[in-house]
Amino acid sequence: MTYKFNETFLHHTTQQMVKKRNNFGAVLCVEQGDNDFSWVGAAGNLEKYDPYFITSVTKLYVTAVVLKLRSENRLQLEGPIANYLSDGIVRGIHVLDGVDYSDDITIKHLISNTSGIPDYFACKQSNGKTVATQLFNGHDESWGLEKTLELVKKQKPKFKPGQKGKVNYSDTNYQLLGRIVENVTGLSISEVFQTFIFDALELSQTYVYEDVHDTTPAPLYYKSNALQLPLYMSSVATEGGIVSTAKDTMKFLKAFFHARFFPKEDLEELKQWNRIFFPGQFYYGVGLERLWTPRILSPLNPIKEILGFWGQSGAFAFYNPERDIYFTGTINQCSGFGHSAAFNAIIKIIKAIS
Repeated sequence: MTYKFNETFLHHTTQQMVKKRNNFGAVLCVEQGDNDFSWVGAAGNLEKYDPYFITSVTKLYVTAVVLKLRSENRLQLEGPIANYLSDGIVRGIHVLDGVDYSDDITIKHLISNTSGIPDYFACKQSNGKTVATQLFNGHDESWGLEKTLELVKKQKPKFKPGQKGKVNYSDTNYQLLGRIVENVTGLSISEVFQTFIFDALELSQTYVYEDVHDTTPAPLYYKSNALQLPLYMSSVATEGGIVSTAKDTMKFLKAFFHARFFPKEDLEELKQWNRIFFPGQFYYGVGLERLWTPRILSPLNPIKEILGFWGQSGAFAFYNPERDIYFTGTINQCSGFGHSAAFNAIIKIIKAIS
């Protein structure tokens, strides 16, 4: 189905994304699945082709890589992580009430956030402050896997691996996935992304942030403060370290849902939903998120599924299969206030074409 979009309406919608306090900039890209319509706009201190950190939208790229490796029989979702990681990494990573469940954790537990392994980002350090608080207060430091494990192994797991109905958003899971991918391929995660995705899709404006002197990406904000976190962003490739543009992200998003990297039937397998309430209210499947869209938002013409991924910065990449409409962009605000502005814009556009 082809929709007629009013570009004045889209410009106004993008402008509304920066009306909320501390939302300094926004980029919004909207496309139809058949490429009949494509539009990108910006507001505030961002331009429409600016490169930005896609933060946790990166995790959708990890999903594509993991499913590709599975399709090549190089790993199995149900395979224990102990088959792919060193004993030093796995040992003691999940000890709950005196019982060590470390060997029971599978790749699927990691990618679905059902491992029970705590999120290092939300863990309190010896100074009583969480990693997130320290970073958002401008204390820049690297958080590689070994440092993460040193902190996480002192924490109590949230639940048993795969415990029914339990889910806990954890960046630690994705650091472990990154190391698994590196061990399976013999490549760095940067090389994996470059070879498997960026080169394959000719994403000329997309790369993994590695050079701490690189000032190309638009600066992130936490409330009213611009964040300078090159040490951190260069250390978290698999959980949030990709830099891209809204148009390049759109190319990837459409390729993902067209099953460019894995068999088409795998998409349905990802829809094993558990509802998450923190760091926001949405559903988490197997390396895929679904927005929570109560029926009251569009009672006469249900919105149905909006699938994709959020980033901490309000970066987004979502697809509404019902209308074959794709959305990418960012608000660049790490406080959480950017998400509601992006969500409202997506819903407003969907309702306008319903």
